[in-house]
Amino acid sequence: MSNRRSGRREGGFPPVPDPLPVPVVDSHTHLDMVTDPDVTGVEGTVAASVEAARSVGVDRLVQVGVDVETSRWGVAAAHEHPSIVATVAVHPNAAPRLSDVDEALRGIDALAADPRVRGIGETGLDTFRTGDDGRKAQEESFRGHIEIAKRHGKPLVIHDRDAHADILRVLDETGAPDTVVMHCFSGDVDFARECVRRGFVLSYAGVVSFGSASALRVAAAATPLDHILVETDAPYLTPMPHRGRPNAPYLIPLTVRALAAATGTAVEPLCEAISANGERVFGPW
Repeated sequence: MSNRRSGRREGGFPPVPDPLPVPVVDSHTHLDMVTDPDVTGVEGTVAASVEAARSVGVDRLVQVGVDVETSRWGVAAAHEHPSIVATVAVHPNAAPRLSDVDEALRGIDALAADPRVRGIGETGLDTFRTGDDGRKAQEESFRGHIEIAKRHGKPLVIHDRDAHADILRVLDETGAPDTVVMHCFSGDVDFARECVRRGFVLSYAGVVSFGSASALRVAAAATPLDHILVETDAPYLTPMPHRGRPNAPYLIPLTVRALAAATGTAVEPLCEAISANGERVFGPW
């Protein structure tokens, strides 16, 4: 089962941006979808995606699983390509559709022992796409992933859509793992401060460049540099000025520069911070 979102990206991949002065990590990408022509409209390979990213200063990638099948795919890719590490999980929107969540969690738990797996996620809660009927399954799955992360001593990568208060509630009730990454951080400045106070790392995606995202830029400006990561969530959330076209790791420089503008930080020290944070969270590649 896949968690591919509906709708094919149109217009082809955007042009290559100017490279970054210091290499950084793309902390969250879905190369299985980036290379799928049914999603992007373009035939691609993992090797080509890795090389395109490297050419602009994105030399490390975190491939994220959304179900057992894509998690296995990510582990295989991480073993084949030294610049890739993997995370494994059942996406919160997939959990309510499973006939046996416990069986899926056992599969994720088994994959989590692999040394190329550096995180558990994306897991969490999503009240935007899943109605009331699915929330119990989402929360049970989320709690199961938290226990897997703690058992294996690996970071927890959280998907949080319209569920800020419940995410904090569950983490406070269960006890958060040592390292928590808020994937595609989408909260306001108050929520950012609550997350930072708990020691979480906030990963900003191309949304920070959108004209409508002024509140997110305020949150980014309030996030200490040692709590910031950057991501594509490719092939989605393509940064401006290419919103709506397929995203890929090589477009990270656009998001980094938007984040630099939002935080009032020069690009080079921001890249240095992102690089160091990526290594601290996910370990050496």
